[in-house]
Amino acid sequence: MPPGRVEVEEAGASMALPFKRMADRIREKFPGAVESAVEGPGDPWLALKGEALLPVCRYLKEDREMRFDLCLSVCGVDDRKDFWVVWHLYSTAKDHRAVLKVRLDRKKPAVPSVTSVWKAADWHERETYDLYGIRFEGHPDLRRILLPEDWPGHPLRKDYDYPDEYRGIPLQ
Repeated sequence: MPPGRVEVEEAGASMALPFKRMADRIREKFPGAVESAVEGPGDPWLALKGEALLPVCRYLKEDREMRFDLCLSVCGVDDRKDFWVVWHLYSTAKDHRAVLKVRLDRKKPAVPSVTSVWKAADWHERETYDLYGIRFEGHPDLRRILLPEDWPGHPLRKDYDYPDEYRGIPLQ
């Protein structure tokens, strides 16, 4: 072993967990939390109920078989009917991935912040708030990150009307 490297995994313990096993374990631990599990083309994903998000995320990080120690991204999606928030997670120890989604009401889009679980979610949540207007309840500093504080609206919403000007500067 090279100097400075610490071996932390037991032999064979770093095997990736199959998606079906991961979904089954979450369903067992949190009955009713999973709205759907999709294994179609692309990354498989779980749609969760919003109130289950934080407990499920803590479980995914702390469980020895899961060990999702890295939140790769948090983003918003506007499908014109609903908003969604999507989390891409990765386990550096186990080399497996998870994608979680929560559907939000368009009239009051809010979901718990996962910054208490993964600090890296901080700026991702702020960006999603800035561009979609999705509130992350419990976020330590939820404010705009890309646009000025007085920017009108949230420009990645499908129904956003771009202003003709901002502070006297023509935009169109």
